Amino acid sequence: MIAPAWLSKKLGDSKVLCLACAHACKLSPGEFGRCGVRVNRDGELKLTVHSLAAAAHIDPIEKKPLFHFLPGSLVFSIGTVGCNLCCSFCQNWEISQHPQNNGFEVFGYEMPPEKVVDLALQNGCKSIAYTYNEPVVFFEYTYDTAKLARKNGLKNVYVTSGFETKKAIDELSDLIDAMNIDIKFFKDQSYKDISCARLKPVLDCVEYSYEKGIWIEITTLIIPGINDSDEELRDIAEFIASIDKNIPWHVSRFHPDYKMLDRPPTPPQTLKRAYKIAKEAGLNYIYIGNYPDADLESTYCPECGFKVIERDGYVGERVTNRLKEGKCPKCGSSIAGVWR
Repeated sequence: MIAPAWLSKKLGDSKVLCLACAHACKLSPGEFGRCGVRVNRDGELKLTVHSLAAAAHIDPIEKKPLFHFLPGSLVFSIGTVGCNLCCSFCQNWEISQHPQNNGFEVFGYEMPPEKVVDLALQNGCKSIAYTYNEPVVFFEYTYDTAKLARKNGLKNVYVTSGFETKKAIDELSDLIDAMNIDIKFFKDQSYKDISCARLKPVLDCVEYSYEKGIWIEITTLIIPGINDSDEELRDIAEFIASIDKNIPWHVSRFHPDYKMLDRPPTPPQTLKRAYKIAKEAGLNYIYIGNYPDADLESTYCPECGFKVIERDGYVGERVTNRLKEGKCPKCGSSIAGVWR
């Protein structure tokens, strides 16, 4: 469904400026943005995937991953085709890169905001996640859905690469309750070469979203030989700690995919080294992803070390939440997060 992409600005000569992401595409009539789903039609920016979900699933919230946000609850997850990044290791490339690789063709199930909210409620979900591809590229669809979800008592989650503009975050801040933001690398050149992006807008997004009061968790996919040095891992951990030591950091295991098939899976010892570096940087909550280790996926009280949330099995399969009104039941210390 084609709809107005109102997060934009008209320029002269029928050109438009897209205000959704840091690419700030200036588009002439007929021209598509880098995302492949925002297009200038006769001097008006249009979104070609409004109410068109290419993927929709019911997930445990832990899969997003969000470990300090309504643990043990279900989330209704939706995504469209298109993405403003071009990560060569993308695990959802069949949808994220589809428009760019197929003449800006789009596909999906007709799923307007009303249907998304109804399905979430019918299936006992506590929140809706905009995920699978980059949600800011289908911003207006997420905005309309999040607004309706909020009216119906549901929370909203962005799972994002963090390339949003401050304008987009301003519009979302009253509707989005949590964000899992990727910090893929801590080198600008890696962002340019591997993901068609830049580092600074991502760091700005993390800082600004936190300032706006959105619950933030960070994910880094650790790729052997690219971002797995002690220096780069320490830089990421120290950046997160400089904002808030209570921001959870998910260090996730890489598996070869899409165009990056020449790298081996991340060795478990690398993940544990990242965990140790994060602890040394002062982060209170570090988690290992894509690798089964119940001890390193569980939440511990920073004050007394008691295991306040235990996670075991497949992500979100078995979650035991021992918190009492957001506090450690042993020492009474508050644990950072959104618990209800």
